[in-house]
Amino acid sequence: MKSIGALALLAALPAAAATFKVTLLVPADDTRLERSRVERAVLGQPGGPATDGLGMALADGKFELESAGAKVELATVEVADAAAARTAAVAAEKAGAVALLTDLPAAWALAAADAAPKLPALNLSETSDALRGADCRRNLYHLIPSERMRADALAQSLVARKWSGVLLLTGPSAADQARGAVAQAAIKRYGLKLVGSKPFKLSADPRERDLANPLLLTNPSGGTYDVVWVVDSDGEFAQMLPYRIALPRPVVGDGGLVPVAWSPKFERFGAPQVARRFAKAAKRPMAAPDWASWMAGKALVAAATAAPKGPAAAFQKALVEVELDGSKGVEMSFRPWDGQLRQPVLLSDGQAVIGTAPIDGLLHPKNNLDTLGNDAPEKLCKARS
Repeated sequence: MKSIGALALLAALPAAAATFKVTLLVPADDTRLERSRVERAVLGQPGGPATDGLGMALADGKFELESAGAKVELATVEVADAAAARTAAVAAEKAGAVALLTDLPAAWALAAADAAPKLPALNLSETSDALRGADCRRNLYHLIPSERMRADALAQSLVARKWSGVLLLTGPSAADQARGAVAQAAIKRYGLKLVGSKPFKLSADPRERDLANPLLLTNPSGGTYDVVWVVDSDGEFAQMLPYRIALPRPVVGDGGLVPVAWSPKFERFGAPQVARRFAKAAKRPMAAPDWASWMAGKALVAAATAAPKGPAAAFQKALVEVELDGSKGVEMSFRPWDGQLRQPVLLSDGQAVIGTAPIDGLLHPKNNLDTLGNDAPEKLCKARS
């Protein structure tokens, strides 16, 4: 029989931490992280792996987790295609994971979410509007802003500056075509004037060299314009466009003034401290996808501390109902109608943050952040209707 003193000693010992397993799915041989692309440092594109932002968030939350008697255990799995993502999601669920994180192309992310429909799947990097609309899922949530949010932010900024006449240049890829349509919708939504829309193409074929000539593409013969909006998912053409166009006009979109989830140049709401901590830990500047990964990690910590004893269902409920501080000056939460994290969007030229959206004076009946992206009355996500 144990003595009273021994029982008292056992009672004083801390209980074993509850462990919440989370699986991160990433592409094998990720082309976004090829040296040539990373060195180009295109605004809004990855500068390194998602684990950098997640690791920082978990390190930031270590004391909070220890105080609550909880632990978040992150496993990273590389997948080569949608089928592999599906298999990995099933394996993660069988191994006891309470949530998935996806840093994957849209089709792969959908495959993972469908394979484990009981697990919340946090999308870290895919900006496709279809994932928030026609292809949405009840268990899919988004940390990175959608293309429509970014386009709306840029259109609002043009309205505020009274740059109403827009010349739109769109690249040849399928992604560019889809994003170009989103840009046109934002231009229409905010009452701007589409002066012209032209394709561009970087090509070694001399017969196509005119399609990469900024002076020819921006010739005002079709009508003068206030701004050139360029849609270039790759970023190479967009980066070289400012100061090379036919008229002395600003460039926006994927070059010049760019709408991004995050910039290491942001100087308000504790952002410089966040940027410095990340740069110290990762040995590189904090890019927009890093911020989304960091926010996913913060959500995991918040859920674990809200439901430190579990069960998994309590953790998952807390995960999708959290309100988060992302050093942008407002509390952010997931929209119930499309799973998108509400958030301000920054406008940056890479040297400084020039502005933010929603712009001052633009109001919404419930939450001004919902002026960016799909709003509830549109009912684009049937799975959540």
